[in-house]
Amino acid sequence: MSTLPKIAWIGLGIMGSPMSENLLKAGYQVTGYTLEQEKLDRLAKAGGTAASSLADAVRDADVVITMVPASPQVEAIAYGPDGILENAREGALLIDMSSITPQTSVDLAKAAAAKGIRVLDAPVSGGEAGAIEAVLSIMVGGEQADFDAALPIFQALGKTIVLCGPHGSGQTVKAANQLIVAVNIQACAEAVVFLEKSGVDLKAALDVLNGGLAGSTVLTRKKDNFLSRDFAPGFRIDLHHKDMGIVTDAARNVGAALPVGAVVAQLVASLRAQGDGGLDHSALLRAVERLSGQQV
Repeated sequence: MSTLPKIAWIGLGIMGSPMSENLLKAGYQVTGYTLEQEKLDRLAKAGGTAASSLADAVRDADVVITMVPASPQVEAIAYGPDGILENAREGALLIDMSSITPQTSVDLAKAAAAKGIRVLDAPVSGGEAGAIEAVLSIMVGGEQADFDAALPIFQALGKTIVLCGPHGSGQTVKAANQLIVAVNIQACAEAVVFLEKSGVDLKAALDVLNGGLAGSTVLTRKKDNFLSRDFAPGFRIDLHHKDMGIVTDAARNVGAALPVGAVVAQLVASLRAQGDGGLDHSALLRAVERLSGQQV
């Protein structure tokens, strides 16, 4: 009989499915719940257990992990008679790995504490590839003891794992991460259009740029998207639009100016308004191409 904690995983999307499968590979028992039957079938095929309801998934779990799109979805699965807080056992650890507002995480931790449930906010960075390869960066908010208890689980999912402070801190750091990523992708997209219009060999240019100070994880991960114009979603524009709303709102609340970030947030919003919200965020290239007079 395994001595590892039993895990309930809620949300089996682009990130959640490979992450839950990595826990199965590490020897954990994982019971999953999501709205799409094909995702439940995928989990079962990988060796997990598909639950028929959220309540059934969390009832006997030692650890409940959630990975859903935004604050409204976290609130929908956490609260109410069919939610996590009413159905998870006292003493369980709830790890929310969604990217949501810091205040939502603070409020959730307070509500869970009243039920005897511990909480960590633990959003991630690394995209679909990082989830598949188990090399995610995981930024955590919460109590040290709960972080220590969850660390073996995090180590099955990622490589850079840091407790950033109290509840909500992980989400604040994730918001900063999304600001940096969006600005970086936008800069790369502008460089791609500039290079192509100048007649330079794009692949050669990106290779040499990525070997110098202009290099970045973003360029490493996304240069093939730029070269092939393949924008199959690893991280959708729709989700980055949500995240840019989180960071601009949080920055306003603390009095931090984000002049470049605000512009990029509008560019992300404009791309979404043009029907590209379901594409990978590297599709910011399409917005630059349109502004440069190219047919997309």
